Amino acid sequence: MRTPLLGAQMLLVAFGATTLVPLLTGISPNLALLGAGVGTLIFQICTKGQIPIFLGSSFAFIGPIILGIQQFGLPATLSGLMAAGAVFLVVSALVKARGVGIIERLLPPVVVGPVIMVIGLALAPVAVNMALGKSGDGSTVLVEQSTALFISFLALSTTVAVSLFGKGLLRLMPIICGVVVGYLASLAYGLVDFTPVGEAAWFAMPEFVTPEFNWQAILFIAPIGLIVTIEHFGDIMAISNVTGKNYVKEPGIHRSLMGDGFATMTAASFGGPPVVSYGEVTGAVSLLKTFNPRIMTWAAVFAILLAFIGKTGALLLSIPVPVMGGIMCLLFGAIASIGLNTLIRHQVDLNDSRNLVIVSVTLVFGIGGMAIGFGEFSLKGVGLCGIVAILLNLILPQSKQPQ
Repeated sequence: MRTPLLGAQMLLVAFGATTLVPLLTGISPNLALLGAGVGTLIFQICTKGQIPIFLGSSFAFIGPIILGIQQFGLPATLSGLMAAGAVFLVVSALVKARGVGIIERLLPPVVVGPVIMVIGLALAPVAVNMALGKSGDGSTVLVEQSTALFISFLALSTTVAVSLFGKGLLRLMPIICGVVVGYLASLAYGLVDFTPVGEAAWFAMPEFVTPEFNWQAILFIAPIGLIVTIEHFGDIMAISNVTGKNYVKEPGIHRSLMGDGFATMTAASFGGPPVVSYGEVTGAVSLLKTFNPRIMTWAAVFAILLAFIGKTGALLLSIPVPVMGGIMCLLFGAIASIGLNTLIRHQVDLNDSRNLVIVSVTLVFGIGGMAIGFGEFSLKGVGLCGIVAILLNLILPQSKQPQ
């Protein structure tokens, strides 16, 4: 009985971040939960059930998904997400054949840092618009501005406060706390419509979406898979340190990459967001000293069951725009800060002309909206700046002085 209860607790820790991605991107929250559950089970199969990790919706894909849906539609965007999962499999094969060093040479910090910054900053206007009570593109006013600002500030400040001052398990759930406080304030202002929740069935089949092959969407999104592999390495190292086991060697980092790849492809195949290893759950494992991978199996089972409760998605979709806007103001900035910290932590010298060129061009191409293409084919956004950063790193001569 203890193991299932711990599994439910792990799902609660990951719930806020897992469902935040679909709420921000317009993907069904029920499909996100289903993808997380099924993806975790696939990951456990690939890793021989040895690593205590729960897979959840990846924040790194929020920007590309939003922009992809705007430009290509959801079915085409899903093909790009499946391609990103395939990139994980390619990297897995490379690591198996050549060792971890091949990734370090292909994706050094000077490449990864600015691309992560672009992922966070490219959608800053969307966060601000929603915090002001507007639609993401700013074209429609949904909530009166002063009311929206008050609610978004409550959600944002609560999330920050819990992150800084929360104790124990509470500190691992700042997003849930921020959403709850913002939601309660929205109730007080009469901004929550419970009609869809009441009309939703208790048990319902999620509305699956079939991917539609689109080369532009694939080239736009797939490069993000390369960047997320770096995050994956960090997650596996973190859980290894927590449990005292070297998962990089056994079952092997190539197996965990394979697990993330197949899980992402499976989730995207029926309309869910990409699912990858999760830092929040690693924090919970460290806090509670619960190292049994079977706990994650139960968390996955509960996520799958929750995906078939129709009122789950309806309730999540009832969260007003300003609440999500307040959370996004912190989230997108935090992602950009991770990219900046990547440069600082690895002491990337921007006085070096080579490094300065890579970082500068990547940032301007990614944030400025540069597009390269011909006819109906176009490559832009994070996909373009990721490819450009990798190519510049391969083409430009190395600095004579070591970093």
